[in-house]
Amino acid sequence: MFFLHALDLTLKKLKAQTANIITLLNLSLGGYAIIAVLTNQLNLSLLLIFLAALADRFDGMIARKFNIESALGKQLDSMCDIISFGVAPALLLYQGIIFEFGAPGSFFTVFYIGCGAFRLARFNISENNGFFTGLPITVAGCFLTLSFLAIPFAPSVFFLFFMIILSLLMISPFKLKKV
Repeated sequence: MFFLHALDLTLKKLKAQTANIITLLNLSLGGYAIIAVLTNQLNLSLLLIFLAALADRFDGMIARKFNIESALGKQLDSMCDIISFGVAPALLLYQGIIFEFGAPGSFFTVFYIGCGAFRLARFNISENNGFFTGLPITVAGCFLTLSFLAIPFAPSVFFLFFMIILSLLMISPFKLKKV
């Protein structure tokens, strides 16, 4: 009887943390994507960032489905997103082509990460009203990551301006309906 009660209690706790576990999978994939960039495995990094996007998509769906949304989960999700969709894509593009611009390339790489952090902080203190303010960092990170595939086909200055545009869109005041 005691064993069944302990098992039931453990299963309830696991269910309550399911979304957070998937959020930490997002973080892990983003962290491995950064390590892949540092070891010059840029295609692997690209794959890991997109897998992190899948995990990010599912953590919110599961939290809503199981009715386990929490303030902790919201903060954890943002902290993981800055790694997976801020730092990892910025470093991927920096290592892939932006490094060619020297100090300005470094500046705008860090600028992108800062705009992503600002956007996430603003989201965390805003009311959940069915709209995003500015481009979500997940979308910006996926676009930036996807642009890596165009490196052989576009001039290097395109990528610098694309990073700047995505940065500004994240901190812009425009409203975007949540899907």
